[in-house]
Amino acid sequence: MSPEPFVAIVTDSTDVFKPEIFKGKVLFCTGGGSGICKSMTEAVMRHGANAVIVGRKLDRLTQTSKELSEATGQTCIPAQADVRQPQQLKDAVAKTIEKFGRIDFVICGAAGNFLASIDGMSENAFKTVIEIDTLGTFNTVKATLPHIRASKGSYIHVSATLHYKGTPYQVHVSAAKAGVDALSNVLAVEEGPRGVRSNVIAPGPIGGTEGMSRLSNQTVRKEDGDSRYPLGRMGHLKDVANATVFLFSNAASYVTGQIIPIDGGVEHMRTFQLPYPRAVLDPESVKEMIKPRL
Repeated sequence: MSPEPFVAIVTDSTDVFKPEIFKGKVLFCTGGGSGICKSMTEAVMRHGANAVIVGRKLDRLTQTSKELSEATGQTCIPAQADVRQPQQLKDAVAKTIEKFGRIDFVICGAAGNFLASIDGMSENAFKTVIEIDTLGTFNTVKATLPHIRASKGSYIHVSATLHYKGTPYQVHVSAAKAGVDALSNVLAVEEGPRGVRSNVIAPGPIGGTEGMSRLSNQTVRKEDGDSRYPLGRMGHLKDVANATVFLFSNAASYVTGQIIPIDGGVEHMRTFQLPYPRAVLDPESVKEMIKPRL
């Protein structure tokens, strides 16, 4: 009888790190209104930080800010801004400084994605994702850098593992996230002498997220179960949150310019989220998974 495969535990950062390691610190997070970035923000707040979450939808930000404040006992406020608009980001930073007087940590997490083949994607759709992910990251860095220099703070950029190989229907986000990775590396080298660190977290498949439900191949997942994951399960929001706490903590004071996949080793399995090559040769077969062009 074959032995049962190992399944990695899911743990809370508060079970590992001291509860007040970020006391007095302030987090500025783009894309923090939902999903992975919301979870990252909550984890940092649970260790004593206050936060500002940035996004385009003020109603969602306001509700999320309330939820995060109630869940952590810290203060989270919303700041409406489109990361493609530098002045809006500068205004959000000014609001943060007015409220808290400093910024110590920045999560660059605003992103856009959908499924589309190269020949079925409009030029505007490709450009939009580049503007949100790559240019948005640059704009966020520009707006916050003077304050991160002052606090000797740290950046985490939320990327992906898609561009480590050719991923069908993901050319736009693959190109965008490759740019984010490169930006972080240069930022780490240029700003290291000023005490600023910059790292990338690259989530693999993370359960319970909008992206996973919209972009993954549900049929393949049901058939394969957890066999695609060397550590026995799909990723959890807490896995990304725990890496966030580590990278912002003093335990990572000598870690910069790194790209850290949080995927349980699934990248090395070389599987596709879409049925391949059927999805490429017969786009109609996956049309329900492909969102309209921007």
